Amino acid sequence: MTKFVSCLGMKPTWQFGDVYGLDPELLSMVPRPVCAVLLLFPVTEKYEAFKQEEEEKLKDQPQVSPDIYFIKQTIGNACGTIGLIHAVANNQAHLEFEPDSPLKKFLEQTSKMTPEERATFLEKDESIRVTHESSAQEGQTEAPSLDEKVNLHFIAFVNVGGHLYELDGRKPFPIAHGKTSEDTFLEDAIEVCKVFMARDPQEVRFTIIALSKDSY
Repeated sequence: MTKFVSCLGMKPTWQFGDVYGLDPELLSMVPRPVCAVLLLFPVTEKYEAFKQEEEEKLKDQPQVSPDIYFIKQTIGNACGTIGLIHAVANNQAHLEFEPDSPLKKFLEQTSKMTPEERATFLEKDESIRVTHESSAQEGQTEAPSLDEKVNLHFIAFVNVGGHLYELDGRKPFPIAHGKTSEDTFLEDAIEVCKVFMARDPQEVRFTIIALSKDSY
């Protein structure tokens, strides 16, 4: 993933890395600070039923922070790319970009758009699509080819204004998960990830990735 965003002009001052376990000892091995967490999980019948119930329950929820950058997913297997965009777009104050960064340019061009307009703009963005496809050809699990049938999905967790948000391009809006802070963000996001895992206890196809400040 670091290579993917590097190809799009993000400087490697922050790095994506696997979270190898959920207990405090293993979480303590994750470099800090962490500004985003990505969760790869299986899309099962249980999850789809929960997703539908959640949307119905939250459709009248209070307005989320206007500072959140949210983009809908309209391209089949672009969830990895959407997750990366969500992670990067909501942490631009921390991250650094090359002067000619296609990703930074995309974020600037879409900053005032609606989530649906951003999705349409992404469909036509050749630089991001080409990078996605080249990553897929290298066999990276986070970037399957856009026409391949998969049942795994990426979502992002970010801290915006001291609140933990789940950003999923398949959902109609960001999901708020309560307050968080820079110091507790990883642990707070992991608690939400545990809920996903508990929903499908027979499943083992879960991967958690943290975007951490490079300590070297």
